[in-house]
Amino acid sequence: MTKGQIEAEISNALTQWEKEFLGRGSVMVKTDILRDTIIVVLKGILTPAEHKLSETKEGLLSVKKIRANLVEAGREQLGEIIKEKTSEEVVMFHTDISTQTGERIMVFRLSSDLEKKLNS
Repeated sequence: MTKGQIEAEISNALTQWEKEFLGRGSVMVKTDILRDTIIVVLKGILTPAEHKLSETKEGLLSVKKIRANLVEAGREQLGEIIKEKTSEEVVMFHTDISTQTGERIMVFRLSSDLEKKLNS
């Protein structure tokens, strides 16, 4: 498979994971493979209620904490998805959400340089 095909498969799989695990999928997902790192940007993930709640500092922190806990609860599944699509182990995972834009970023660090392998 090509780099673009793997990126598309990861995007589709993460969208499906969101729908099944979180009960709601993002509006748009973009995945990029860069050396030993996979960067995923998910747009449109917040509900209207979460946007409203994020108008205050206390609400914003609450939304970020709850969303972080939800994703952390599915961390093992996320690692399995990435391994299935790339044949690489995830050695580090980081995520954050912007309550201003309603975007989440996920960063997966892999056990080896996937981009180099795909270009070989």
